[in-house]
Amino acid sequence: MRDAEIDAALAEAVRVPRELPPELLERIADSIKPSLQPVRPLPATSLLTAGLVVIVAAVALLGAARAGFQGVAALGLPARVLIFGSLTILGWITAGEAAQEWIPGSSRRISQAGLCTILSVALLAVFGSVFHDYRTDHFASAGLTCLFTGLVHAAPAALLAFWLLRRGWAVNPVSAGFVTGLLAALAGVSMLELHCSNFQALHVLVWHTLVVPVSGAIGAILGWAVSKHASRTTRSAAA
Repeated sequence: MRDAEIDAALAEAVRVPRELPPELLERIADSIKPSLQPVRPLPATSLLTAGLVVIVAAVALLGAARAGFQGVAALGLPARVLIFGSLTILGWITAGEAAQEWIPGSSRRISQAGLCTILSVALLAVFGSVFHDYRTDHFASAGLTCLFTGLVHAAPAALLAFWLLRRGWAVNPVSAGFVTGLLAALAGVSMLELHCSNFQALHVLVWHTLVVPVSGAIGAILGWAVSKHASRTTRSAAA
């Protein structure tokens, strides 16, 4: 191929395509404008975190107000400070991670598995240092009741957290569901500590702590289900 032919081929490859008529562009713009709506920016992450902590505390307090505060009433002051101080710190940490899950491009300070491990180990350490009655009366029946009660109170906390974060976007729905489930679990655990007066160590160590991974797993499953439903809807629309 001669040099002139090569130059012509290259010129054709980089040739600027014919411009669209201004009238067509104007019609396209006019058709799009009615659907454009201003989007409110998300609140600051610190405000979202504080809101999530308030949700967790409110659900726990309302649940205990309905069922009774027998648990916290039977605790001594040092135990109250240690248990509820630890739950507050863990709540702030988890709320911050949950807020980050719903903000695309946010940095992740703790992995999902790491967060679940931190919550579980921290609760085990706190409960192990406070409760020393190692009897196991009605271990399964009483324990399943507390597990169910904790998960029942985690559910509204998760729904309220979703409502608060609804204007965000969870890039990974499974991860976001898992972390939101962990956060909601703290509402259930806090309610149990306020209400449950069964201070047998294994009851608290096993059944109260078990609310955390179970709630997280339920959140992950729901996130997976939502992701699958969205994928099917997208494929159907494309077809």
